[in-house]
Amino acid sequence: MNKRSLIILLLTCSLAAIAGDKVELLPFGDFEQWTVRYLQESRLMGGKTKILYAVAPTDTIRGNIPFTYGLNGNPWSVSNAYARVLGIDKASGTTRPERRGDGWCARLDCKLDSVVVARVIDLKVLIAGTLFTGRTIEPISMKATGEPYSAIDMGVPYTRHPKALMLDIKAYIEESNEITYAKAVANPKIREGRDCAEVYVLLQHRWEDAEGRIHARRVGTAYERFYHSIPEWDNDHVIPVRWGDLTQQPGFHDYERLNAIEFQALNSQSKMTRVVEEGWGLENPTHVIIMITSGSYEAFVGHDGNTLWVDNVRFVYDE
Repeated sequence: MNKRSLIILLLTCSLAAIAGDKVELLPFGDFEQWTVRYLQESRLMGGKTKILYAVAPTDTIRGNIPFTYGLNGNPWSVSNAYARVLGIDKASGTTRPERRGDGWCARLDCKLDSVVVARVIDLKVLIAGTLFTGRTIEPISMKATGEPYSAIDMGVPYTRHPKALMLDIKAYIEESNEITYAKAVANPKIREGRDCAEVYVLLQHRWEDAEGRIHARRVGTAYERFYHSIPEWDNDHVIPVRWGDLTQQPGFHDYERLNAIEFQALNSQSKMTRVVEEGWGLENPTHVIIMITSGSYEAFVGHDGNTLWVDNVRFVYDE
């Protein structure tokens, strides 16, 4: 059975399993198309050619060219990035395609990346493999290396009302109570903690004020953390969307709170500004953030070794 037939079968089974619901694959959410990028790092970094992948129409790009995300109706960006800091080019990648049957899925690795300068300075950075809706603004600058979300236009326009996110998922989660702090340091620190993979959806109603600041109310949330390995594919895994104020609902977790992460977005003047969630609401959404990641901590902190595989990302709607 080819991948296209499998997707049709999965959608049919999903429709049968969730009577009266409609399941729609997100654009490029079957991860059958990838753009392959070949970038050469600066001589000070060793001069190696690095391969980065982007979820995008099938293509090959050679040369240190910033990638333009968000074209062709594609909502996805990834944790792979091309950086240019003080004239030095660096590329790092933790998200890539992997074979699944006769098709492809996305593999997200949480791993330490070495930043070796002039064969003398060896700095370590921990990067979690991540898929998200939004646009990474390349090349990454000096500011963005210290403030990772300052280079990401997070979220995409979206006005519908899904009842759940559905996806196929598999995971390897380290059974460890230690995490690594590696924020471009020579000697990463090991501290107590438990990392996990996570998938979440934030539906926001956004608006911009006269000064160009972006405000939002959170109208819908879907969230799940995966603390243990999933050795075999869990197909059609469903994460329900909960509407309104989560703090007044059973099962609320602190990591679901407003502004848990300080996201940024481009305003109408094409300037990056923080998206401030000012409260909970029940308006129609204007934007959606989908985050699928092999680590749950802040940037450059987590567990080296976690891996998440995902495929066939869909929204479930009332018929």
